[in-house]
Amino acid sequence: MPLQFSFIIPVYNRPEEIVELLQSFKAMETDLDYEIVIVEDGSKKTSEATVNQFKGDLSISYFYKENTGPGDSRNYGMQKAQGNYFIILDSDVILPENYLSEVDKSLKRDYVDCFGGPDGAHKSFTALQKAINFAMTSFITTGGIRGNRNAVDKFQPRSFNMGLSKEAFLASGGFGRIHPGEDPDLSIRLWGLGFQTKLIPSAVVFHKRRISWKKFYEQVHKFGLVRPILNKWHPSTKKLTYWFPTLFGSGLILAILLLFFNFGFLFWLYMVYFLVAFIVALVSTKSIVVAIVGLLAILVQFFGYGYGFLKSTIAIHWLNKMPEERFPKLFFKSK
Repeated sequence: MPLQFSFIIPVYNRPEEIVELLQSFKAMETDLDYEIVIVEDGSKKTSEATVNQFKGDLSISYFYKENTGPGDSRNYGMQKAQGNYFIILDSDVILPENYLSEVDKSLKRDYVDCFGGPDGAHKSFTALQKAINFAMTSFITTGGIRGNRNAVDKFQPRSFNMGLSKEAFLASGGFGRIHPGEDPDLSIRLWGLGFQTKLIPSAVVFHKRRISWKKFYEQVHKFGLVRPILNKWHPSTKKLTYWFPTLFGSGLILAILLLFFNFGFLFWLYMVYFLVAFIVALVSTKSIVVAIVGLLAILVQFFGYGYGFLKSTIAIHWLNKMPEERFPKLFFKSK
């Protein structure tokens, strides 16, 4: 059966982001037919007027619903879509001109029911956006799991850039109520149902995060909180590497304390790591400013994630607390 693509994009109070994304759709070079489904998730600041400006140039459907979170909004969009293969995007991404042709080519060559693509930093991004992108995608920080074909045994697509067949959606029921973490949870459940996932390295999007240091810390802290919950739900996916940010942060604190006792070996090991990270950032971003800010982003990422992971592990695994009772802000209520 020929692939019929439907792009599913949930939006929440961010009409300005949709402008850039829809402009990138107009610039996309492809002969393939596709539709765009915009799902307004109970926004007070809606995107309807913005979307209407593009209806003459693009095949767009717009739906407004009460606020139930991004996962449920994606499910809603997939229920409304006409295609048989859904491509899920965040509203703060920009598509390169060859995006859909790369996806189509890869699926025709090696079909899977779920794929993910990497995120890159566009030349128009700020130094902070580029630095955070480096921290979240580099092999020296995350193992490159967002963009490295060989980084993990089974690739867990992320919903800012994710494809899902209609068959897999119907079989799995789509995304759950947890957020963040709804995308790896879906991937793991898909594996249990016998579906395969893969990374399409050439299906890059430019993820233009509207972010500050405070928002970045809150984001990675939530990522840390969620992982022990997923480990509880799916014990077979536990990995020692998930402890790395916690151990990194604890080790750095210990290294600084040991300086007061004239023991500097551990501290200098960390300095070597940061020197290597700086060189990698400088080579990949070609900016001294971004490389320096990237080191700060690494610290924020490791401490935010590591503290969240430790706190959640103690609560969920050691004290046997119920995830929804201990961390209610990570779950959207059923409607």
